[in-house]
Amino acid sequence: MVALVIVRTLEHHVTASNYQESAADPVLAGTLAGLAVGATFGWRRSRRLYNVWQRGVIGALSTVGALLLGFIAWPIDHLLGVAGLALWGIASFVLGGAASAWAVRGSRDDALRDPE
Repeated sequence: MVALVIVRTLEHHVTASNYQESAADPVLAGTLAGLAVGATFGWRRSRRLYNVWQRGVIGALSTVGALLLGFIAWPIDHLLGVAGLALWGIASFVLGGAASAWAVRGSRDDALRDPE
């Protein structure tokens, strides 16, 4: 989402010939950064799991989730502009924090015990 805001800013402040040279870099960098952050957060949040395969799957799913957030940001940008991207970013951050707190609560020792 930040990459889209940077590209929209470049559209308004850079000449057309320079824009085509510089516009792909923020999009590619933003996509790769989003994928890396998603994988890292998924891997770190699943550290209580002892099975490395399950941790890897959670990391991969987090990466796909980050990619989907970027894909959803594109139509929001076209429909609502930069203000819509800002709202989408805030909503994503808030929901991500809530999901993170939920994952922490679910990974406590008392939540993982089998009922007797």
